[in-house]
Parts: sequence; structure tokens; C-alpha cells
Amino acid sequence: MSRWNRSHLLILSALVTVTLIAAAAVSLDRDTAASPASAPAAMEAVEASAVNWGLSFPAEGQPPVGNAAAEELAQYDAYYLGDTAQKVIYLTFDAGYENGNTQPILDALKKHNVPATFFVVGHYLESAPELVKQMVADGHFVGNHTYHHLDMSSIASRESFEKEMRDVEDLFREITGTELTHFYRPPQGKYNTSNLKMAQELGYHTFFWSLAYVDWYQDKQPTREEAFKKLVGRIHPGAIVLLHSTSKTNGEILDELLTRWEEMDYTFRTLEDFVQASE
Repeated sequence: MSRWNRSHLLILSALVTVTLIAAAAVSLDRDTAASPASAPAAMEAVEASAVNWGLSFPAEGQPPVGNAAAEELAQYDAYYLGDTAQKVIYLTFDAGYENGNTQPILDALKKHNVPATFFVVGHYLESAPELVKQMVADGHFVGNHTYHHLDMSSIASRESFEKEMRDVEDLFREITGTELTHFYRPPQGKYNTSNLKMAQELGYHTFFWSLAYVDWYQDKQPTREEAFKKLVGRIHPGAIVLLHSTSKTNGEILDELLTRWEEMDYTFRTLEDFVQASE
């Protein structure tokens, strides 16, 4: 055998060996992560890892599948979907700031006698206290979206997490003279199990969503047609719907959207109803 062929065979053998070792290491990592008997440090790493809430829709009109199982979330009093045997909608709005679109939303809700939950941040409370008072007066629930709308999955400190939540509670109480409802929505849907535990220990129920659409870009608002395609086409029994109160499109279409959902025989309930049914 020539020296050239011998050299290449040695190189090839070394590459195969390295590949096999790497594959074994990857397999070991996977087995360790999946094993309930894995080391506590490994489990803590898994629990602390950040998750971006996401959904997949197998078919229009059918409930979506979340990237965390409902049973897994429920152990932390966290939810994204109601009873799929009932044509019920739980309507929620994330309120990060006020730009003139909340009032038409409140008007449409009042016209249809539909209850909603508004998840507010500190800036909204500071800049639009009269609208917050109107939400309460109209019978809506106001939940916690954290004071600074941070990526809460990056906060490991219980003290820092609690401050984000308590500061919203305190300002809401100062504005309305009432207590904030202990419903929590993680900003941007970013969370980890440590966050969910902290929220639970503070007496909160965490709510993700089973239907939303891209309605938050101010300079790229969806058209009416795009909005109705998603919000009517993908509505499903037990839906927890997330809309943004900053959306001009939502302010313009909500009256008609509620009518369409009603024509589809959907009724509306509160997240308070949801919690009571879950307990």
C-alpha cells in the first residue's frame, strides 16, 4: 500500500472515531435530559431554560396544539385553552401603551355586553389611568403584564420578579381603589418553569393564549380581510383570544368581529369563570 493511501486511511479512521465519540456524547446528553433520574443540576438547567410560547394549528376551526402540554402547565396554575367541548371564547387584550384605540374597543365590548381581561403594564397605568378606571367600571378584569414588560424568563431572582408584579398591583390600587385581579401574562409569551412557580407562589394564574395574530406593528397593521381570515377562520371552542389594544385594525373591526362570532353561536366568559371551572 502506498504512503499516500496509508495516510488517508489513518485520517479517515480518526474522523470516524471522532464522529462516533461525538454521536455517543449527543446521545448521552439526550438521555440525561429525558431521564427522571438525572442529576439535580441538569434538571435545574432544564427548568430554567427560556421558552417562547407557540402554537400549531392542525386545522381551521379546531383547537391548536401548544408547545407545552395543558397538563404540564396546569400544575403551575397556567393555561392556554378552555373546555373544547363548549363554544366559549375568553377574550383578552394586552395593553402596553395607549394610542387612541382602547376607547373603540371598550365601546364595542359594551355594545355586545362582552367581558374581557386587559393585561396592563406600568406605562399604561401611568399614562391612561382614566381608561383603566373605565375598564373596571365597565365590569372588565385587569391583569398583570409586569411593570416594565421585560423578558421575565431572564429574571432568576424571586425579589426582582415579585417587584415587577407588585409595582403593577400598587399603582392599580392607587388609581382605582380596588385590587388587581391575580391573572398574569408573560410579556411576549417568554417564560420558564421557574417563572411559573414564582407567579403561582404570588397567588397568580398564568394565561397564555390559543388564538392571536400579528396585530402589534403600528406601521404594518393587518387589513380587515387578513384580520377576519385569522380571527374567524381559526376561532375554536374554548379559545383564549389575545388581541392588542394598540391595534387600529382591532379598534375598527371589533364590533363586526363580535357579531360574527355570535352568529357562529359562540358565547363569552371571563377568565374568572375559567378559573372557577378549573378548580
